[in-house]
Amino acid sequence: MGRVIVEFSVIPLGTGDVSVSKEVTKAVKEVAASGLKYQLTPSCTIIEGDDLSKVIEVVLKAHEAVFETGSKRVVTRINIDDRRDKKRTMEEKVEEVMKNL
Repeated sequence: MGRVIVEFSVIPLGTGDVSVSKEVTKAVKEVAASGLKYQLTPSCTIIEGDDLSKVIEVVLKAHEAVFETGSKRVVTRINIDDRRDKKRTMEEKVEEVMKNL
């Protein structure tokens, strides 16, 4: 039982351009191809799954995909919420806070 929610962002460096949408798109395509539930936000991507190793594997593929765009350096930040006593979705977590507002 449990659910893992991983928030990550890829930061392409050495692209020669201030826009990084092309590089980020390549990373998000890897996430979409994984079949895992995900949410794209303006500054990160959130992936939800039952298996931490599977989610981390997807993050690694996204990281590597950015290099395929010609980026010279990629910084990837990862935040892992691994709760094993309860199966909560990312929407449920937000709903819980919203109802308390």
